[in-house]
Amino acid sequence: MFSAIARVFRTPDLRRKIAFTLAIIALYRFGAHIPAPFVDFPNVQSCLRDSAGTEGLLSLVNLFSGGALLQLSIFALGVMPYITATIIVQLLRVVIPHFETLYKEGQSGQGKLTQYTRYLTIALALLQSTTLVTVARSGQLFGTTGIPECEQLLTNDVWWAQLLMIITMTAGTGLIMWFAELVTERGIGNGMSLLIFTSIAATFPASLWAIAQARGFEVFLLVLAVGIVVVALVVFVEQSQRRVPVQYAKRMVGRRTYGGTNTYIPIKVNMAGVVPVIFASSLLYIPALIAQFNMQPNADNEIPGWVAWIQTYFTNGDHPIYMAVYFLLIVGFTYFYVAITFNPVEVADNMKKYGGFIPGIRAGRPTAEYLDYVLTRITLPGSLYLGLIALLPLIALATVGANQNFPFGGASILIIVGVGLETVKQIDAQLQQRHYEGLLR
Repeated sequence: MFSAIARVFRTPDLRRKIAFTLAIIALYRFGAHIPAPFVDFPNVQSCLRDSAGTEGLLSLVNLFSGGALLQLSIFALGVMPYITATIIVQLLRVVIPHFETLYKEGQSGQGKLTQYTRYLTIALALLQSTTLVTVARSGQLFGTTGIPECEQLLTNDVWWAQLLMIITMTAGTGLIMWFAELVTERGIGNGMSLLIFTSIAATFPASLWAIAQARGFEVFLLVLAVGIVVVALVVFVEQSQRRVPVQYAKRMVGRRTYGGTNTYIPIKVNMAGVVPVIFASSLLYIPALIAQFNMQPNADNEIPGWVAWIQTYFTNGDHPIYMAVYFLLIVGFTYFYVAITFNPVEVADNMKKYGGFIPGIRAGRPTAEYLDYVLTRITLPGSLYLGLIALLPLIALATVGANQNFPFGGASILIIVGVGLETVKQIDAQLQQRHYEGLLR
């Protein structure tokens, strides 16, 4: 293993790519700590220290930004606008036929879809930065903490100062997109995923240290042991797949014979990735967000009943009803997303076009029905797995007093493991091209 790592750094081209990627990551993390214009940095840092774990609605976005959101930095929005834009464009392929046509055109059509994603990212960044600046100006960024410093996060709240903050944060999102494309083209690849990986990994030390301070080193070591087991299980499930065998009939074209090969269709247990967790989290934030803007007492100096009900059941992550709804939403969104991204009819038609068939299954509609049968049943354990992994931070919140960014669970562990495996595979493939022997054996 160590000799393989040494070969990576002895290969000049691969060494340059890794060094370039690390330089971009360093710039990205540096920008995450530069405050936006007119931000009262000492007050923000004081609120971060005194109100740890109270970010509530913004916890997921803060996780994906590597903690830059609550620091109101120039990279406050992080990669979240790009993730949202990518998911929207992917879902619009089902609704807008033109998008599906572009996707099937190959590299040129997918290039146009990428351009649409960039435009949508900037539009979403404008919207989200406007919302963030408005919430910061109102003093509700850290929730109702009762800390005077948290109600005065800006040094100047006139309209032009807010406009400059919005433009700066939107430009920061554009710069992050450029960083990601540079890593994809000139680095080791998978640029946006690596930046997401960096943002989440940057929160791990602080989260673990907070557990050690709050519950002692015995609980800290126990959490580490559980984390190792969870990582091993996530790796096992992420690599698990059902291989549907496919055979291609031989055909003569002139004097040459084509086909006659045996292959398989890999159907992963977790085909949806982390998207259902993001969907479910975002949907659960909507009622709490609506309630937050309707907390004004009535004539009897009482908070409306429906607001109190939402605050009781949908803002406390450790409440059983919240956990149950969160779990069911993840299971439902997993089936929904898999149905959108994997089309059995399209796969069956492509197999039939090139003379492929599943042994024992007729080509065409029976093949599509069989693939749908397999997909439906393999998605069940995948959805249950996603739901259980997503509940780990909430269980940790209730048992060891961790915050909602508990590192060994939820979206964080899924992304860390998924991107880590993909990056190792890419380095392994590039190493095999030069030495005929890679990292993995």
